Amino acid sequence: MSSPLLGAFLPLDSLFSTQGIMVMLLGAYALAMWMFLTSAPKVYTIMVTDLDYARRFYEGVLELAVADVPLHYYYNYEQTLGTAAMDSFYLASQNPVLAPNRYSQREGLWYQLKKNTQLHIIGGASYGDKNRQRHVCFDHDCLELIFLRVQSRRLRHKLRSRKPLQFLVKDYDEQVLELVEIKN
Repeated sequence: MSSPLLGAFLPLDSLFSTQGIMVMLLGAYALAMWMFLTSAPKVYTIMVTDLDYARRFYEGVLELAVADVPLHYYYNYEQTLGTAAMDSFYLASQNPVLAPNRYSQREGLWYQLKKNTQLHIIGGASYGDKNRQRHVCFDHDCLELIFLRVQSRRLRHKLRSRKPLQFLVKDYDEQVLELVEIKN
């Protein structure tokens, strides 16, 4: 004995029609995409002059764990770097000789900063003064995390500016590395 009142609120014939099934599939797809994108890690990007040197620094000196490329990067869901309004000082290299590396610009290096936060290292930055390695970042929070890691490792460093954040670090080989926040 079915209640006619239940049929008024849950019309089964329209629910299982072609249109009803399509609406249910679209709803399920929207839910799956929402879950996929909200579970994706936050990714910070740093542009470096030499990926091989960066690998030695981030893995060896800062001891960051290598991370897998997040799945959403396979689908070209990349954050923009904001280079359109950037000062040419940071892109135009005074020494155009770039160190050869075995990494593609797109792939780069991936490290785990925190539980759901990753660091993506890509090539393309120019060398700094005295031909020193330069690591350029567009996000203050990212550089702040790197700076805290430098301090916790008791590495020799010099804070040049708080806003925008800019500091120098000496690695174990006494090479000076400049980390710079770019405001776009």
